[in-house]
Amino acid sequence: MTSKGRLLIIGGKEDRKDTKVEIKDANKDFIPHEILKLLVKSNDDRIEVITTASSEPESMKEIYQKTLTDLGYTNFDFLHICDEYIHSDYHFKRISNAKAVFFTGGDQNRICEELRQSAITDLLKEKYTHEENFTIAGTSAGAMCMSEIIICEALNGEAILDHDIQLGPGLGFIKNCIIDTHFVRRGRFGRLAHASILHPKHLGIGLGEDTALLIENGEKATCKGSGMVVIINAQELKQTNKDFAEKGDPIYAENLKVHILTDGCSLQLNDGTMKGST
Repeated sequence: MTSKGRLLIIGGKEDRKDTKVEIKDANKDFIPHEILKLLVKSNDDRIEVITTASSEPESMKEIYQKTLTDLGYTNFDFLHICDEYIHSDYHFKRISNAKAVFFTGGDQNRICEELRQSAITDLLKEKYTHEENFTIAGTSAGAMCMSEIIICEALNGEAILDHDIQLGPGLGFIKNCIIDTHFVRRGRFGRLAHASILHPKHLGIGLGEDTALLIENGEKATCKGSGMVVIINAQELKQTNKDFAEKGDPIYAENLKVHILTDGCSLQLNDGTMKGST
């Protein structure tokens, strides 16, 4: 689907006030605050930061208040949207006037439970589809919630075992992907591979920390940041026991394809083709 807006999905621990990017000194292409500078085109554009995923919204507010101010943004505020406010005209008007909406980290299940079937999510989809340069951004859990299918809970073991992952419905801003975050640091290859094997028409997107994909026109995804994005493609899967495995059985798969993207590389989400940085 062609969309006029943009999605910015971030793997967590983006370069900000409370984080130390460990690869900063080793990566010669490191750019300070590269990802958060992508939120809006002008520092005066309105940004709404949604802390719904967090159990400590005030802490999130303090972190991003400092970071966004240091970046020169002058027009932002915070919303902690929960059940009693889902249909609030106040929140609806705030988001209507925003040029970017940014979901912080926390628990992706909390975001989806609160917002998935809401007028606010419908409004975000409408703005993303029709409003030029409108940006929906999210980090960590705030990125994971954006796909049609999300990882609700999963084990990180030495083998992929049948019934070791729980998937559920996400907010659905992006249809043909499953997103995971903190991907390298927390060793999450197995769980994203399992999700991709179970849903082979969906690309698995594994976002490293301080790394993001900027998705434009609904299909062109460009890597930004200091780490890597791992793409898992099960669309040409051959041998696998996913359909007859029983609980606790190890899952195997043949012809699972993997791409690694770094800053400037791009991926076409509609067909999975990759282009290196120039």
